[in-house]
Amino acid sequence: MSHSEPVAREGWPFILLFALVTWLLYVFVNDYAALLGLVLTLFSIFFFRNPERRIPGEQGSVVAPADGRVMDVVNVTETEYIQAEVVRVRIFLSLFNVHINRAPVNGRVEWVQKVPGRYLAAYRDEAGILNARNYVGLATQWGKVLVVQVTGLVARRLVCWVQPGDTLAGGQRFGLIRFGSCTELYLPAGTEILVAPGQKVRGGESLIARLDE
Repeated sequence: MSHSEPVAREGWPFILLFALVTWLLYVFVNDYAALLGLVLTLFSIFFFRNPERRIPGEQGSVVAPADGRVMDVVNVTETEYIQAEVVRVRIFLSLFNVHINRAPVNGRVEWVQKVPGRYLAAYRDEAGILNARNYVGLATQWGKVLVVQVTGLVARRLVCWVQPGDTLAGGQRFGLIRFGSCTELYLPAGTEILVAPGQKVRGGESLIARLDE
């Protein structure tokens, strides 16, 4: 399943609900009340938009796994999947970003694990270890790469469309996060990073790193 619809299918329950509320407010209340329902309906369509992206095809290029703003780039020890020293890139997604997650590089899905947790604001440093999250481990020709979907204060559901054994191309959609949240990317130590904290990126399109041949 390609999940290439202009509006992610996970958004339709919200869109239809708000459309129904809009109609009920129009019929039983007044035009002004219905306007609020219309705004919520249009925002739901906007939030769950699923645009096409121009995906770079260069060998070893790492694309952003999500839209948003780079929070930090740090060297850490990853203990869940890679189990080694790595470089971590954290991306914060606001309510106004596209919330589709994409594979950063070509690879085979080797590990998927959902972990329950809290719903702290996604920009807090401890959110990545305390909040509910979903790990997607990729086996690539450059070594192991890990993407982590992290919930936030508003985001309460992580959606992942892949499972172990699936093969992903760089930039391919693999899930989404409902409402404001964070996406973390763990790359092999020594990877050349092309972004800096504060920089805005576009999932599947912005180059954020380059892996050695």
